[in-house]
Amino acid sequence: MSASKQSNLSVPQEDPYFYVSKDVADIFEKIHQLSQKKPVNVLISGRQGCGKSSLVRQYAAIYQNPLSTFQVGILSEPGQLFGEYALEAGETKYKQFLFPEAIQTPNCVIHLEEINRPEHPKALNMLFSLLSDSREVWLEELGQVNVAKGVVFFATLNEGDDFVGTELLDAALRDRFYFLLMDYLPNDVEREVLVKKTGISAVQADDIISALNFLRSHSDLRIDVSTRTALMIGDMMAVGASLRQALAVSLQTSQEALESVLIGLHVNKGYTESVGNEYVLFDHTWQQHTREYR
Repeated sequence: MSASKQSNLSVPQEDPYFYVSKDVADIFEKIHQLSQKKPVNVLISGRQGCGKSSLVRQYAAIYQNPLSTFQVGILSEPGQLFGEYALEAGETKYKQFLFPEAIQTPNCVIHLEEINRPEHPKALNMLFSLLSDSREVWLEELGQVNVAKGVVFFATLNEGDDFVGTELLDAALRDRFYFLLMDYLPNDVEREVLVKKTGISAVQADDIISALNFLRSHSDLRIDVSTRTALMIGDMMAVGASLRQALAVSLQTSQEALESVLIGLHVNKGYTESVGNEYVLFDHTWQQHTREYR
């Protein structure tokens, strides 16, 4: 909450391999244009790991705007974003956080991460005023706080029974946002992202995509594999892990589900890989041995 300006109020680096549909890219250009004329808020929903937070970061990078991200999940009372009273040299003083500075910075992109996961629903009450056309709020400690020109509020959320601790977003609050629903990338684009971001071969990327498609289409396994997880699998394979090893440590699933995936890959692609029963001494000599044969 009290992160420094240098670490949490700067223009992020552009991701050279970030893909969205042409339609979404066009919408974001319109959002940028609109933000120069009037207040704009954007709510992004979508499945876990589909790139919601990355999209906010990429927007800030492309338009060279400072980005400041705040975790709504730690809020338990109204005003907590702005600051808190703390004991300093024997005196109780109000300590201002980064949030009021960020919203008063022209053209700043404010990311309210997981807006439907506050510790208490009333913790969001002060956002109603900030997200309205008036763009202002009054606090006893800070006085009148006005949102600067060009500031865009983005909020991201995961919705559904799988996400513990989330709340149904207040309809009046939701009504203050433009709404964008994201989904996973198409296979051909996801394959290209895997190759470019992790450095694996096209054949390895195809194997990963085949495994993901098996999982995503298998209703009994109920495993929703995100692009973030796909990149984790790719990163493991890039440093020499087999597909089975990469899947085993990235999917966070049962051995039974993993075996189902491997059987599916064997049937559809002829993929074969078995787990050895050999045990080895895991010490510094093992590290030297593996490096010699790398």
